Amino acid sequence: MRIKNLNLKNFRNYADERLDFSEGLNVLFGRNAQGKTNCAEAVYYLCTGTSPRSKRDRQLIRHGEEYAEISALAEGRYGNIDIYAKITENGREIKINGNRITRNADILGNLFCVFFSPHELRLIQDGPDERRRFLNVSISQLSRPYYIALSRYNRILEQRNNLLKEKNTDIIFDSLPVWDEELCKYAATVARRRADFIEKLAPIAAEAHSFLTEGAEELKISPEKKYKGSEEELKKRIYNELSANYERDLRLGFTSCGPHRDDFEIAINGVDAKTYASQGQTRTAALSIKLAEVEIFKELSGEYPVLVLDDVMSELDLPRRKKLVERTGGLQTILTCTHAERVLYGISSNKIRIEGGKVKR
Repeated sequence: MRIKNLNLKNFRNYADERLDFSEGLNVLFGRNAQGKTNCAEAVYYLCTGTSPRSKRDRQLIRHGEEYAEISALAEGRYGNIDIYAKITENGREIKINGNRITRNADILGNLFCVFFSPHELRLIQDGPDERRRFLNVSISQLSRPYYIALSRYNRILEQRNNLLKEKNTDIIFDSLPVWDEELCKYAATVARRRADFIEKLAPIAAEAHSFLTEGAEELKISPEKKYKGSEEELKKRIYNELSANYERDLRLGFTSCGPHRDDFEIAINGVDAKTYASQGQTRTAALSIKLAEVEIFKELSGEYPVLVLDDVMSELDLPRRKKLVERTGGLQTILTCTHAERVLYGISSNKIRIEGGKVKR
């Protein structure tokens, strides 16, 4: 899969610009705060229907304007894909090949991307929320049923949590089994898909990490073991777990167990990466996970995703930079940096200079 061109109108600091991408490495370069990251963000938005930086779409609209437009022409294994998004203060309109899309679930799976930015270091450094976010974004692009199950799980979970705040305990204990029966159906799907994904991810990420570090470091990813088994087994196990925690949940006022509390461990050379990894090690580990994600996309979808690397080189030493550029050969990569000559090392690329929200040709 590759993006042929990207069009931005009133998006962030862009008035009206078009970027044309080649099949291989595309380098967006220029001084800081010129708009390179905004291009990476626009690609991510068209792939997932969300921004990796802003919770509110209206923040994407250029200051002083009433709307923003993002569009891209991409080419996949089944032909061309034309994706268009118009964002206003009151909502948005998205079209794929001219057909209006009303559900976010229908955006996913049309244009695949794996996205890395400095914020992705939170995958290693922060708490379980960030690792669940990574799993949710990645698996949702590959599996619409997962996205739907996750959305329904979260909606029922919110209703269950509201019930736990009810003052009448008789109502709570009478209602919980009904909510839990429905909750567990979706919980089992979410837990099973996550376990399958991590099982695929772990060995590929370990191999990628060994490649980037030339064998000097070992990366190990370990999932939680309690959610192993078929969906039917998981459904029963999660239901029993919820039932056993009624009193605790009532005391806390929220649901204390389930896939929304999942986590997985990341270790480098046998020690917890969150606690002991350096900035360079953290970045390499996060990159290795993203490179593994690329291979899983290829395996499950039949084609490579677009790899978006925003400000990836700043904390990597020279050998790891060279290894990364070597590793990404053969797939379309959009890479942002301040100085193109410091990351290419003689490799041919499509260089695009960005200056003040404008493409300088």
